[in-house]
Amino acid sequence: MSKLGQVVESVEKYNQFVLDQVKRARTDQKFGRDLLGRWNDIKAKIPTTRAPTGLPLPRLALPEIDEPGEIARFLFGEGLPGEFPFLNGAYREMYLEPVREVESFEKNCESKNKKAEKKIPQAEEPTRLFSGLMLAEDTNERFHYLTRHQRTHRLSTAFDGPTLYGIDSDADGVFGKIGEGGVAIDTVEDMVRLYDGFDLGSANFSASMTISGPAPIIMAMYIAAAKRRFGASVVPKLRGTIQADIFKEVQAQNETIFPIEPSLRFLTDMVEFTTREMPRWYPISISGYHIGEAGSTPVQQAAYTLSNGFAYAEMFAARGIPVDQFGPRLSFFLDCGLDVEYIALARVSRRIWAIGMREVFAAGPRAQLYKLHTQTSGRSLIAAEFKNNLTRTAAELMLAYMNATNSCHSNSADEPFTTPSEEWIRLAAHGQAILLEESGIFKHTMNILSGSPGMKAVERAVEAAILDEFREIERLGGVLAAVEDRYQRSQIQNASHRYEQQINEGVRPIIGLNRYRDGSDDIPEVKLARTPRKKQQLQVDRLAKFKKKNAEKSKRALDKLAAVIESGKNCFPELLDAVEVCSLGQVTGRLQEVVGRFRPMV
Repeated sequence: MSKLGQVVESVEKYNQFVLDQVKRARTDQKFGRDLLGRWNDIKAKIPTTRAPTGLPLPRLALPEIDEPGEIARFLFGEGLPGEFPFLNGAYREMYLEPVREVESFEKNCESKNKKAEKKIPQAEEPTRLFSGLMLAEDTNERFHYLTRHQRTHRLSTAFDGPTLYGIDSDADGVFGKIGEGGVAIDTVEDMVRLYDGFDLGSANFSASMTISGPAPIIMAMYIAAAKRRFGASVVPKLRGTIQADIFKEVQAQNETIFPIEPSLRFLTDMVEFTTREMPRWYPISISGYHIGEAGSTPVQQAAYTLSNGFAYAEMFAARGIPVDQFGPRLSFFLDCGLDVEYIALARVSRRIWAIGMREVFAAGPRAQLYKLHTQTSGRSLIAAEFKNNLTRTAAELMLAYMNATNSCHSNSADEPFTTPSEEWIRLAAHGQAILLEESGIFKHTMNILSGSPGMKAVERAVEAAILDEFREIERLGGVLAAVEDRYQRSQIQNASHRYEQQINEGVRPIIGLNRYRDGSDDIPEVKLARTPRKKQQLQVDRLAKFKKKNAEKSKRALDKLAAVIESGKNCFPELLDAVEVCSLGQVTGRLQEVVGRFRPMV
């Protein structure tokens, strides 16, 4: 039985364990009394805070139960926020505003002897906005615009097509794609420009980079850029995430540039280095978002993402990296659409991951955490009557925060047409601020919307369906064998076809498209974001200057890199040296000479 098969077995055994604990609590009087005493102690220690209206509220919402069996079902089956199996949240408190002590308040706050409010430091906002357009300095300007009113700077970077494929801007046939749909990054000098003005080593700064095929090269460029600005001592302080998820590329997104095995080797080299040298960095974001955007069902998205995560854990452990070192540095990325499964999809994923990591990989508490970034669904955004996308995204944000996501990106309503403009990206950011800061839905009480009968029903159905997908992948020989058999890709394609068919037949209502249309097919006037030719030429000229300046050094660096790869040693330290004098395309090209190019499977 493979590790994935063991995960299925472990989840089933844990579910039986919970049932056994429920039965024990009802038949073993001492155990039942102990549980009830623990429950009452937990409830007694929950702080009380006040809404702006003066309404007293508990800092943590718990179900109103006093029967030992139901207490056992909650504590063992769900767990308090921040406690195994983490169904209700990876951390004890999320999104909450600073504590306001309420015991000293009298009605209408009229007491003259009222104590000063005590506060805890504010946590960083979960908002993480995605940007990338034109050249590095243009995206840098957008980053400064987006973070103008934020306490913490959490940047998420989109790269243009050539960069995503490891191609230089001066390559044949790519001129018109430079800076389109993301930022053009060819050299370490571009990387310096991209994050200019931000303190990369600050505890209040983190960078996320959405790129997988050439991720180790881009990661090396980021480290090199940070060292140029802040010195070598900044490296252990760097915070952030790079996507680097090769499995989802092969399964869904197609931005794969090396064969699968060398791609996984380069990824593992990077993970080994960053785990040892960069304790605050997440070297892989295991990504279901692109699986969802390619057309999967929500259950397929969660199942493939989780199974990919377990496959990476097995691969890193086989390299000899201790699970309690790499485990806390794994993160996840899910889509959040409007299907009912999203009421509980992330909650269930968090529980399955925790059980699997503990029982199968013997991971400690920190490595059991399923730390999640959520993005509202791009696929749900519709060009027809596109202003309705504001409502769609708001509903998706609500679902994401109900699932206790650790960070979140809200899409812009104009994305069906163009790279988001400042107006619509500001509204997207404000959507999260309204939900988290203006409304009282999440900022007073943790767990406020969790645990309804409907949510529990969805949780049970989703977990069973995910385990069924695991069983099928196990039957095919595991994740890599299923990938080579095109199983995940074929299932995604089938689901995508079914989704579009449902829209065309009206079975799946899309407001403004196949229901409640106003009868107009006029395309709205939306200003399109396009990279001017003069900027594209500027990028090419900069690249030519960089290559000319480093012509001799780059040849030697590439030769040394190739030699290390052929020796079988970890190539990432050599990659760090190479990006100082080599462009992205030069490194990619030399690596492809050594290990070959990815060829899609038929």
